[in-house]
Amino acid sequence: MATIKALNSRFDESKTTRDNEQDEGTMRIFWQSFIDATASATYMHKLSDYLNGIAEPGTTVEVFGISPPDRHFGRLAEFRCAAIAIDNGLEAEKRGYDAVVLGHFQDPGLFELKSAVSIPVIGAGEVSMHYAARFGRRLALVTLDDVFQTWHYEQADLYGLGDRVKHVVGMNCAPSDFSAAFAGDDEARKRMLAAFSACAEPLVRDGADVVVPAGILPGLLVGGEYGFKVLHAPVVNPAAVTLKSAEMDVRLRKLNGIDVSRGPFCSLATSEAVKDFRSFVAHGRQTPLFSDDV
Repeated sequence: MATIKALNSRFDESKTTRDNEQDEGTMRIFWQSFIDATASATYMHKLSDYLNGIAEPGTTVEVFGISPPDRHFGRLAEFRCAAIAIDNGLEAEKRGYDAVVLGHFQDPGLFELKSAVSIPVIGAGEVSMHYAARFGRRLALVTLDDVFQTWHYEQADLYGLGDRVKHVVGMNCAPSDFSAAFAGDDEARKRMLAAFSACAEPLVRDGADVVVPAGILPGLLVGGEYGFKVLHAPVVNPAAVTLKSAEMDVRLRKLNGIDVSRGPFCSLATSEAVKDFRSFVAHGRQTPLFSDDV
């Protein structure tokens, strides 16, 4: 409930809604981070400033966190955060946003959210990997922690890039390790860039053509370096790629009416299914498994 209350507070601060916007060029993007907005305030402000700074004229990006954040790396933590992100995405559509971004490279809940709302849903991992595949045959992913290696290989298979993603390595660091760099500490920035390059260089020497930071945190770090490469391999900035993909999806939807396939792939959920899901997120399981749990 705390998450919904915080969201409502943020939503109420915004005085501009799609209903009263007259300019067809305006766009509001809901960006869902899996970071705690309070504990990682420096990063969240940095991300918001960066995204709004590179957005097209008329585009506003609002960044939201999750509390507790994705802090216990693993499938269960990802599943919990995915449920909250899906519920937030439903609320974002209700509030008039033009698109929802899952700003978490693992994309948990991506297809479920696509099936739940009628506006474009953009997954940072999905669009960043497909974008990188245009610039080289073999892709290397540098993720925060080795625990995500298997997840990223599964992602690559799911997105049809299993034969292209041949290398995944973890920096084995915590989100807080980036705080000093985002706060303006130049030595910390150089230290984190060096750590990133040290992880990626062996993969490039082993044949990787393109390096993808598998996370918005490291992506924002390298995104501040123009033309950043590891040896000969260009490094993709997933923060920029994700935002520009969101803007493109909204524009093309308005231009051509293109939407996600509503056949078996992502058929639109019924209003009853949405109601049951939102009730579950808000109130938890209402019927105990065993009678003595009452």
